[in-house]
Amino acid sequence: MAKLFVERDRYDKPPANALVEATHALVRNLVRRRLEESGGDWNAFVFGASNTAITQADFEMIEKTILDSGHRFGWTAMISRRERPEIYVADEGEAGSFSINHPEAVIAAPDKDGREQRGVGDNVTRTPTNTIGVARYVRTTEQVIAFMRDGVPDGTIAIIDDSGGTLTAPIIDRFAGVICAGGTVRSHLGILAREYGIPCLMNSKISGILDGDRIEIETTALAKTAEAYQRGAEMTACVWRLAK
Repeated sequence: MAKLFVERDRYDKPPANALVEATHALVRNLVRRRLEESGGDWNAFVFGASNTAITQADFEMIEKTILDSGHRFGWTAMISRRERPEIYVADEGEAGSFSINHPEAVIAAPDKDGREQRGVGDNVTRTPTNTIGVARYVRTTEQVIAFMRDGVPDGTIAIIDDSGGTLTAPIIDRFAGVICAGGTVRSHLGILAREYGIPCLMNSKISGILDGDRIEIETTALAKTAEAYQRGAEMTACVWRLAK
């Protein structure tokens, strides 16, 4: 796989996400080139020709450059991978065997109560007690339709990869809890969960939780605030897998 150039290559500190940084670098280089071609100054470019100087074809070329290097995009909603499977990383399995395996998930051996930590997330709303239930991955419209038709099993803690909330909005009030692999507490899904009073962790980094596992989420932890995101402060809640 070819190496993607990023502007931080000139420094010692590696980028947090090479693919994102490489995309930004390609866009910045394109803007610089178009600015030079315009022959004007920055203000004239930004407030004049910038809306027409960069076209859809330009962004398609940026995407092609990345894909031609052998890289594929990560996906945050399964529908994206279904629509354009050739540009996204492959799925990792079907329900029952699939699990999100985040490389930064915090994992620890079982504690005295038999709780095995399998990750962390950003708590949306603080609750008096932790939330315990059964993990169920909700990743397709077919699953949502089936839940609408047959009902959501009691105690379901939905694990979702769509932080927009569009997929699960029709049934979110029936979940005992939600773990979302992306977004922030201010994402649409986080807002919906807060309004419906559903315990929820956003931006969750989990690993090894399978469909049907009994889990506990630390919703007694402090809710993460917008100020905490701005300061880069760590305010995470634990996710445990419980003994069967």
